[in-house]
Amino acid sequence: MHTLYDIEAQAPAFLHITTTSVHDSKAMPEIPLEADAYYIFDRGYNDFANLFRIHTIGACFVVRAKSNLRYRVVSWKRRLPKGVLSDSIIEFTVYKSAKVYPEKLRRVVFQDEETGVIYTYLTNDMESSALVVANLYKNRWSVELFFKWVKQHLKIKKFWGTSENAVRIQIYCAMITYCLVAIMQHDMQLERSVYEVLQILGISLTDKTHIRDLFDKKNINDVKVLYGSSEPNLFNF
Repeated sequence: MHTLYDIEAQAPAFLHITTTSVHDSKAMPEIPLEADAYYIFDRGYNDFANLFRIHTIGACFVVRAKSNLRYRVVSWKRRLPKGVLSDSIIEFTVYKSAKVYPEKLRRVVFQDEETGVIYTYLTNDMESSALVVANLYKNRWSVELFFKWVKQHLKIKKFWGTSENAVRIQIYCAMITYCLVAIMQHDMQLERSVYEVLQILGISLTDKTHIRDLFDKKNINDVKVLYGSSEPNLFNF
């Protein structure tokens, strides 16, 4: 499930379902792009033709670079903030890469102070600080947490059917459920997580209480305790 996750909305903005044999980069042409947006990718999306497509529409991207990247440094910054090991402007030296991405890129090398792990990023953002670029990439973890959340709480670790259509229907139902709950949480300005909202709805299928009153903290204080109730549950099957 190749997913474009909106960090601000905390919800999936687009998803594309394929077989596992389809590489991440092959799904990139399906992503709907918007000008002035910021796209964050893992190493699996080092497709420079598609990254250049993002650049040409006036959007920015940050992608984690592969170790075998071949390039020439055009210029670099000397005074670097703590944690930034390198901040340079590069151009590709391999003909194929240079042909599909003919303009210069920025290469930022950052070391995580807590883990000591060194990350190398490529971006077309020439204005933001190197620390901003590194912090933007950290947001990519949000999509991993989203996948984990969906598997755990929307029960798609196993499938009711094994045909392609059955699998697609189950995934789409899970995504629709997540989006509806996220919309409810936003519109009602609930001071509860999406996870809590989902649980409360799940144990309230036969409850005739007004939906806004369901989320009154006086009525439901400990979701975990109530979730162990014997009441019918929409999300346990």
